[in-house]
Amino acid sequence: MVGDTDVVIIGGGIGGLAAAAFLQQAGRKVRVFEQAPEVKAVGAGILVTPNAGRLIRRLGVMETFERAAVRLEEAWRFRRWSDGSVLFSEVLGEDCRRLYGEYCYVAHRADLLDSLRAAVDGDSVVLGKRCSHVEQSGDGVRVSFDDGTTVTADMVIGADGVRSAVARAVTDKPEPVFSHLAAYRCLIPAADAPDFMRDPIHTVWLGPGRHFVHYPISGGKYINIVALVPESEWRAESWSTQGALDDFEAEFAGWDPHVSGLIGVATSVERWALFDREPLSQWVNGSIALLGDAAHPMYPFFGQGAAQAIEDAAVLGRCLADESVDHRTALLNYQKARIARATEVQIRSRERAGSHHLPDGPEQRIRDERFKKEDRYKHNAWLYAHDAEESIVPKGSAV
Repeated sequence: MVGDTDVVIIGGGIGGLAAAAFLQQAGRKVRVFEQAPEVKAVGAGILVTPNAGRLIRRLGVMETFERAAVRLEEAWRFRRWSDGSVLFSEVLGEDCRRLYGEYCYVAHRADLLDSLRAAVDGDSVVLGKRCSHVEQSGDGVRVSFDDGTTVTADMVIGADGVRSAVARAVTDKPEPVFSHLAAYRCLIPAADAPDFMRDPIHTVWLGPGRHFVHYPISGGKYINIVALVPESEWRAESWSTQGALDDFEAEFAGWDPHVSGLIGVATSVERWALFDREPLSQWVNGSIALLGDAAHPMYPFFGQGAAQAIEDAAVLGRCLADESVDHRTALLNYQKARIARATEVQIRSRERAGSHHLPDGPEQRIRDERFKKEDRYKHNAWLYAHDAEESIVPKGSAV
């Protein structure tokens, strides 16, 4: 071990904090470096499906999380854009716990971050430190920051997003590219929403070229709205900018009045660019590994971005708890356990964009008929039933 730390994590978002919590559970000495001056959530609402919820419970912070989260009765209710008719409902509630060992939740990202932060030792997170370069040698891995300081550790984990600085030390894949999709995001007081929009249901309205999502968060105090729309070219310097409410309304002109009515209650809205990258065949280079969006950026069509990062973190912790192998082998075991699963979710999330945004016509009608044949209890069993920690190669294995 080099100095007082054997693992440095770059990035203090959901993936980085989850990794810190699981690694500390495994007995590792960890420090997290986050570029922002405070740990805070970007965006508002988040879906926490059973495959992630089980892992949060294993961290011992589920009680904290549940105080602010909303337990879903239905994880996916698809509605038709023009009249609100229900195309499909995935029934969950108590059956979700019976089938998958955990409930399905929606929450404010800040509440999930706070819960994960509670599982991390108080002095482990260092704020206001932007990573500029990562380099490894026989003595460990050296991280350089924009302020001229450096830190060295046995291992570095890049949990610093799709534009990861750490990834440059792992892969020569190109930078992420704009997906030609943008998201509008906002919160409105639940008291201002129609009754059915306050129900504990994750609702998705499907329409030509775009879709509209809403669900309650913060213990039901707010309604989270996110809507994906086509965007020909992203000109803003930031991925997230203040949006124009008139533009937001225009994107959904002619939709069911409940949608336009909900948009009309909003007092401000943000626009968020979606970036994409082809799946990586390598997440690990020696003593450096990637996690979360740095390894596998996800379209939000399955609501799995945060869940897959938490799965990564749990597996990383288990692999690095194995004292029978050196840490480089442990990192390769982490990659072997995770890469196929995360890549499948990444690819299937991308493919779902086409299905969600079909124009009215024969393909749309085939999709809607297919919904009628779906099992209302096991629509996403391939996601929810997966236990990430069971995917780890046997103890002591080398890749």
